[in-house]
Amino acid sequence: MGEKIPSPCIDVCKFKRAGHCIGCSMTKPQKKQFKKLDGKKAKQRFVQDLYDQQQDLGKYRHWESAYRRKCEKKGVTWPIE
Repeated sequence: MGEKIPSPCIDVCKFKRAGHCIGCSMTKPQKKQFKKLDGKKAKQRFVQDLYDQQQDLGKYRHWESAYRRKCEKKGVTWPIE
């Protein structure tokens, strides 16, 4: 079955940046969208797009290390290329 890509959420969940979470940069609709995604490739693509979004928004350097720890804890390979 393969690895399950964990949610990009890092359990901060405060939507104070124009509707974007200050922890992961997801909006509430994006959080719902991730939960509905089916398959590793779709989730990898979502996480990559989210990472790109964070680069555009700025102030999300903390997310990468927190999400890497989450992936390691779950035994999942870092999903971003």
